[in-house]
This record gives sequence, C-alpha cells and structure tokens, in this order.
Amino acid sequence: MKAAVFRGVDRLLSIEDVPLPQAGAGELVLRVFCCGVCGSDLHSTHPGLFTVKDGTVLGHEFSGEIVESGAGGWKVGQRVTALPNNACTACTSEGHRECREGLGMICPHNRLTGFSPNRPGALAEYVKVPVGQALRLPDAVGDREGAMIEPLAVGLHAVEAGRVGLGDRVLVIGAGPIGLAVTAFSRQAGATHVVVSEYAQARRETAARFGATAVIDPKSEPIAEAFARSTGAPPDVIFECVGAPDLIQQCVDLSKPRGRVVVVGVCPTEDRVLPQRAMAKELSLQFVMGYGKPDWRRVLDLLDAGRVDPAPMVTDTVTLDQLPEAFEALRRPTTQIKLLVMPTARVRPHPDSVWTQER
Repeated sequence: MKAAVFRGVDRLLSIEDVPLPQAGAGELVLRVFCCGVCGSDLHSTHPGLFTVKDGTVLGHEFSGEIVESGAGGWKVGQRVTALPNNACTACTSEGHRECREGLGMICPHNRLTGFSPNRPGALAEYVKVPVGQALRLPDAVGDREGAMIEPLAVGLHAVEAGRVGLGDRVLVIGAGPIGLAVTAFSRQAGATHVVVSEYAQARRETAARFGATAVIDPKSEPIAEAFARSTGAPPDVIFECVGAPDLIQQCVDLSKPRGRVVVVGVCPTEDRVLPQRAMAKELSLQFVMGYGKPDWRRVLDLLDAGRVDPAPMVTDTVTLDQLPEAFEALRRPTTQIKLLVMPTARVRPHPDSVWTQER
C-alpha cells in the first residue's frame, strides 16, 4: 500500500510502498477514507523535543471502513474512527493508575498511532487500530466529520478542564483547529463572551462561524484593551491554543485575579514563566493532554445531533500523492486551517484482496 513516511535525513514526507497491515486478535484494519494533518504532526517532524523517528507513518485523525476484523461484533464494511491510543490498560502493576482511571492518553506505556515506526498512522491507504479504541460512525456523521472528532475532542476536553460555565468571559489565543473547537464548546458551555485573538485574517473570520463573539488582531491593538472593550472586564478563563514560547506568561498577565489559564498548545521548546506574577493573582494554571474515550463519545453524539459542524475548519483537501508539498506549506500557513488527506477512493476492496474474508 501507499503511505506517507517521514524520512528524518531530509525531514520530509515520502510517499512509499509499505507492507499491508494485518489484524491480530482484538484489532481492526481500516481502509482510510480521510485523515487530518495536526499541528502535532508538524511539531514532531521538526527538530526538537518530540521529533519522531525515521520511518514513521504519520496520521492520528482519521475515519475509514473495516476491511479486516480480528474482534467479535465488528464487521467488514462498518465505518469507524478510533482514538490513537495504544495504552497498556493495566499499568497498576507498576505502581501507575493512569489506564485504570481512564487516562490512557498519559499512560507511561502509551505509544500513539502515527508517532512511532511501530505504530503506523493513517496517512496511508490502510491503518490498524485496537478494537478497544474504535467507535462506529452513525449514518449522519460523514467521513470528513469522523476524521475531525480528534481535534474536536481536544477542544472539548480543554473546555471541561477550564470549568467554563454560564456567564464566563473567555479569551482564546489562537484560531487553529483546536482554538476553534475551544471557541465552539465554550459557547455551548454557557460563556457569554468568547473572544478570539489570532494573527491570520482568514482564521479570525472563521472564528465567528464557531461562535466567537469578537475577534482581536494582536498586531493592531493590545489584547487586554481589546478584550476589555468587548466584554467590560478581564477574562475569567484563558485558553492558550498556539504552543509558542512566552504565551503562558502572557496569559498570566492577561488574567484577572483568581482566573483560570488552560494550556492546550504544545510548545516544543523550553519556556519561561514568572511564578510570582501568577501567585500574586492566585491563578489556576491547568495543562491538558489530549482526551479520553468519553470525550470522543460526546463529540460523536454532538455531531450526530447536528450541534457542532467542523466543516468551516477544512480549508484544503489533497490526495496522498499531493500531501508532501501541502504538508510543508503548513509550516508557513497563510489561509490554511485544517488540511484533510483522502488516501483512498470510496470503493470496495478488490475480490482478490487479502481482506475479503472477515476473521
């Protein structure tokens, strides 16, 4: 099959022929209909703390159709998505409780799909997933929406961690896919004001479609003044959704006393924070990492009910062969927000395929 393989020597993606995955017990193989490119993919292929190894097939936001099942109750032809977690599910034996407490994302043994040569991702024609992480897609949820559950779940998880409630004033720093998801779910949680600060005009315009009550161009005016003019007071909750040095400290300085700062963006380098400024305000500083399966189920229910529409995020759609060039362009984005890759056509497998027989 074809797959987008990261080659560390050139720090580029290469479209190569790789072996087809096969489902073992408790596993599914999916023909990938759609896979999103995440900011984490860009970070992980850049020199830094999270650089993936040569030979990694990226891709952890995806939907597809089962072509081989190694688990009872799952049939060839069902449309599914899956969390990229590959946690151990039993880490209490080593003194950890992450998996037993529903925190598989931060299990010390978790190897995320798409971030290791041993866990190939979905920027490929086919991908293998553990059945325990799979979710069926209802008829009302399309293939593209199914591939968008992952970034939406990140946003939902962050909003719940920030305890956004009725009447809150919320500031969102960054209007990429995660910032837009945070914006939408903050409004659904009852926030009266959700103000989005973003440099890119196209992203500011899109933020309004996700419920932003106002937008700020930080190049044109100070964020604190613009936010106060829109809402009448400093933010109750601030979400840092970019992942760049100095932004956490900026959020601390923008917050009101006893405000809440939620760090969602992944900064790949060391950063500096002045604790005294945060202490002087008695701030709550919350870091979040990903999501759990309940977050995915809730997002899936909201999509099925038509209560959230991620379509305005999608600005670019490419084939697998077009991906390397589009991927590099995302390092210097202009109008792009979410890039979706369509690795396969929507056709049934060939009758001679190794996947024509359900296990």
